[in-house]
Amino acid sequence: MIPIKPQPEPDDFDKKVRKEGKDFLNKVPNPKTKDWKNRDYWRRSLRDLYDACNHICVYSAQWIPYDTGSPAVDHFIPKTVNPELAYEWDNFRLICSKMNSIKGIKTEIIDPFFLPADSFIIDFPSMLIKPNPNLLEPLKSRVVYTIECLKLNEEMRQLGRSDQLIKYCKKKYSFDHLKENYPFIAYELERQGLVEVDKIAYIMGVR
Repeated sequence: MIPIKPQPEPDDFDKKVRKEGKDFLNKVPNPKTKDWKNRDYWRRSLRDLYDACNHICVYSAQWIPYDTGSPAVDHFIPKTVNPELAYEWDNFRLICSKMNSIKGIKTEIIDPFFLPADSFIIDFPSMLIKPNPNLLEPLKSRVVYTIECLKLNEEMRQLGRSDQLIKYCKKKYSFDHLKENYPFIAYELERQGLVEVDKIAYIMGVR
């Protein structure tokens, strides 16, 4: 996970999302699960959110293909916790559907919009995501919690990151491509001085 800069609210957001959302909440101030049915007006902002976040899931820091990756609107503060934020742009985060189901209504996960730089690091060659060893408490514990709760190191995610880096090592695509689609990996290569293909290929054991 890397820090993500919040983007301005779209010009038509109030009309497209917030107005009908507020009308609903005025009638049903404490919605139950069944009450939200057909009131998911936040979905109308998905394309805007997708573009504002450069098509990158803010939690996995990886590209979400629009057609097969199932991008979704995540309420960072769950609507069950604070319904008043259900239709607020500032509470939306771009997320892939699988990650969305994992995150659920957890409230202690670190917000990538307010994440101190270099809190999460990638260990090469294992491709495991770890807390920066220089972190102090309580931030360090929250980073560990976020890694565990979002399953950022589950085997398939770990192998997925490794696969992308191996492709870069084999020069199947450029660093710019890696930076655009897998910005966390690219950032860590830069931070650790491993952008040169020969350096990272040697560490990864790629020939």
